[in-house]
Amino acid sequence: MAKEDLLTLDGQIDEILPDGRFGVMLENQHRIICYTAGKMRKFRIRSVVGDRVRVEMTPYDLSKGRIVFRDKGPGGGVPGVRRGNRR
Repeated sequence: MAKEDLLTLDGQIDEILPDGRFGVMLENQHRIICYTAGKMRKFRIRSVVGDRVRVEMTPYDLSKGRIVFRDKGPGGGVPGVRRGNRR
């Protein structure tokens, strides 16, 4: 495994912590602390408890990770409803 290789795992958010961090329960029943990736912050993608997420982790610290993708589950949004322009 090269130094730049990242582990990508799926999990579910089970707790919202202060400072933009989340508690995530991975599919292999390990719980880690995650933060949202920069693109998710830039485009204001919100995550709530129960969301399915994809997490990247470095092999050097298996207790922390970065949320890189939030799955749109059933009922994830109301189709046809748009927010107004904000300026």
